[in-house]
Amino acid sequence: MEPINGADTAWVLTSAALVMLMTPGLALFYGGLVRSKNVLSTIMHSLFILALISVQWVLWGYTLAFGPDKGGIIGGLEWLGLNGVGGEPNPTYAATIPHLAFMAYQMMFAIITPALISGAFAERKRFKSFAIFSLLWATLVYAPVAHWVWADGGWIRALGALDFAGGTVVHITSGVSALVCALVLGKRLGHGQEPMEPHNVTMTVLGTALLWFGWFGFNAGSALGANALAVNAFVTTNTAAAMAALTWMTASWLFHRRPSVLGATAGAVAGLVGITPAAGFVTPMAAIIIGFAAGLGCFLTVEFVVRRRVDDALDVFGVHGVGGAIGALLTGVFATTGVNAAGANGLLYGNPALLGVQAIAVIVVAAYAALVTFILLKVIDAVLGLRVTPEEERIGLDTALHGEPAYQL
Repeated sequence: MEPINGADTAWVLTSAALVMLMTPGLALFYGGLVRSKNVLSTIMHSLFILALISVQWVLWGYTLAFGPDKGGIIGGLEWLGLNGVGGEPNPTYAATIPHLAFMAYQMMFAIITPALISGAFAERKRFKSFAIFSLLWATLVYAPVAHWVWADGGWIRALGALDFAGGTVVHITSGVSALVCALVLGKRLGHGQEPMEPHNVTMTVLGTALLWFGWFGFNAGSALGANALAVNAFVTTNTAAAMAALTWMTASWLFHRRPSVLGATAGAVAGLVGITPAAGFVTPMAAIIIGFAAGLGCFLTVEFVVRRRVDDALDVFGVHGVGGAIGALLTGVFATTGVNAAGANGLLYGNPALLGVQAIAVIVVAAYAALVTFILLKVIDAVLGLRVTPEEERIGLDTALHGEPAYQL
């Protein structure tokens, strides 16, 4: 067993802190996009999940996701309550850092993923139903998919699918689940008839900056060491985000005759999502193409497909579901062992089979997330009800559910 490397440990702990900051960043990003009467309720979704999943991950989430493999489907309960997860390295996942550091880093991914979904049902979901749904979803969707894709013995990993930092595990699961939530809950009162403009774009820009900043921990941290692979992931992450921000803003400028600030923020996030599965497998030049494809693909989906049919309040599916799928598929095109010897070559480097494997991963993960999310929502609706009353929705959830208006004007 290799000795613990201080530089690697410091980088992984720093990256864990960066990814943790992404969830409050997401809270501000989402909070600025809703109406002023629903700011606190929207921010509370992310804050509550930060607390809830921190506890769930320690008790049983981590062992289900990364515990000793059971048939390629789920982790065993050997690490329940972090039993046996301590200061020694785990050579399976992180040979140069304490096992506990790897657990903490992965915990931050488990936290932000259900928080992403909350943007789809903003302004209309009951808090009790949201809390129960989030706990069950993290256990029944996130943990199994994380095991399939990342864990030793996971069946999608065994197929050879590549997901450096969560294109399938984080973004496709949350994006597709968000679409199902939007469809099951139905549209907000007055949707399409009355203005529902973002109440504070400045807050959303600040949230975007924090997400972009934290994403370096998300992607470069997934190298699990202070090394050249982390540097590559850092550079590809920034490059794709920048390209996608330029792409979405330009597309919006062409269609709406103005360079939209919100378009630039949405584009940056789309690029960050798109590069996530590829960051440690592709070159910076490939990152430019991935950023362009994610920025344009997500813009077209949001502008011309989803918004006209579904009230996905904060465009979670259009950005995270579609961006995650684009990134996962393009990983199958641009991946090269020249960047990461532990990965594989993609279509461009003579291995078209990888693209097929990536497509299987995308389809299976999307279908599983959609099915389980639909069942959970239907059961919770039957037992508790999902939506607030029309009167509560008109008043605003800050006052109706939390008794705390965001602004004393």
